[in-house]
Amino acid sequence: MRSLTDLSADRSSRAAALGVVTALALIFSYIEFLVPLPIAIPGIKLGLANIVVLVCLYALGPRYAFFVNVTRIALAALLFGSLFSALYALAGGLVSFAAMTLLWRTRLFSPAGVSMAGGVFHNLAQLSVASLLVESAQVFYYFPVLLFAGLATGIGTGILGTLILRRIAPDSLV
Repeated sequence: MRSLTDLSADRSSRAAALGVVTALALIFSYIEFLVPLPIAIPGIKLGLANIVVLVCLYALGPRYAFFVNVTRIALAALLFGSLFSALYALAGGLVSFAAMTLLWRTRLFSPAGVSMAGGVFHNLAQLSVASLLVESAQVFYYFPVLLFAGLATGIGTGILGTLILRRIAPDSLV
């Protein structure tokens, strides 16, 4: 049986593996959509799908992780989102992925550190989109709350991602 990290196999095996991983990320997005947090603060999510993206980044590399991330965002927007949620999700997803990839490339940060940066940059990108849409920089007064939330959820998803990576791709953590 091949492991997920062996994507040097034929194209059909690679496509099937990426399809399964993308479906898992989409399922996590749907769970977050269905189960709201008990916190009455808008814009705060656990980022469960980011566990999958983080694991892909470390186990498979940025190219596959980017594919999973963008595909999951597009499918989630089509299935249970709106134009505005798609804009916010895409901005947050692309900016956070860029930050995560840059930190991952340095090999100076743990998956939890990379994930924390992803959470913070995701929220910063979404605030930037909100600022453009409402034509006001006042939305950035909300950043300290989202900064704390991004750090907290980033730590959580980073720890879960690390636990998964230890099981499926221990060499990726070196």
